[in-house]
Amino acid sequence: MSIKLRKWDSAEHLRSEADMQAYLQACIDESNGDAAFIAKALGNIARAKGMTQLAKDTGLGRASLYKALSGEVSPSFDTVIKVVKALNLRLSI
Repeated sequence: MSIKLRKWDSAEHLRSEADMQAYLQACIDESNGDAAFIAKALGNIARAKGMTQLAKDTGLGRASLYKALSGEVSPSFDTVIKVVKALNLRLSI
């Protein structure tokens, strides 16, 4: 008998807006000021909600959203605010 493992995907476990808000807050708390880490968290939430709808709601292209929320780059604050607003979330410092 073999055990099959697969990569953890946070987006699969973000089902409600309360889950998403709690996840975002936890990521902000743990980020240590790393903007790319927070962007990646927003990307996970965006995938859970649907990237196509987010692109429509923000007016940004899907490809640019995937790149901005990949965690590999730090997106502009303008992009972060658009995404947070479109996801019906709030940032808390």
